[in-house]
Amino acid sequence: MKKSLIVFSAAMLIAGASFAQTATKPTAAPAPAAKPAAAPTPAQNPDANMKFTNEEHNFGNIPEGPAVSFDFEFKNVGREPIVLSGVQASCGCTTPTWTKDPVLPGKTGKITATYNTQGRPGNFVKTITVNSNVGTKVLKISGVVEKAPDSSVPANNNSMMKH
Repeated sequence: MKKSLIVFSAAMLIAGASFAQTATKPTAAPAPAAKPAAAPTPAQNPDANMKFTNEEHNFGNIPEGPAVSFDFEFKNVGREPIVLSGVQASCGCTTPTWTKDPVLPGKTGKITATYNTQGRPGNFVKTITVNSNVGTKVLKISGVVEKAPDSSVPANNNSMMKH
């Protein structure tokens, strides 16, 4: 009797497991076809509203040590005020500052990118992402930091003074 009870229990477990494996899942309704991306409206197109004097700046060869800055100026050529909601550099070595007040139609605004050259010899290319109520714009700075010369004062390892 014990044997038949064990065999029957095992058969029930196997049957239950096979049903759990083959149970049909409810099918979801097909996803609607994706709509093609519409062209940005003038209110969402920074190029139709913000006219930058320069969108890229190359500092050329600069010495290591002092920070360098460049002002990206733009004019509001749209019909609505432009509000810069955030400006973010691609890394911590570049610090942006920007016009905080709304830039009215016909007026100008400014984004200053400051690059810290200390300890960063060599070529660099950094981006500054500008977010506003009229869209997103990416500005670029680049240049070559020339390594500062090693100190001309020799280290005094042969001091006659004893501590």
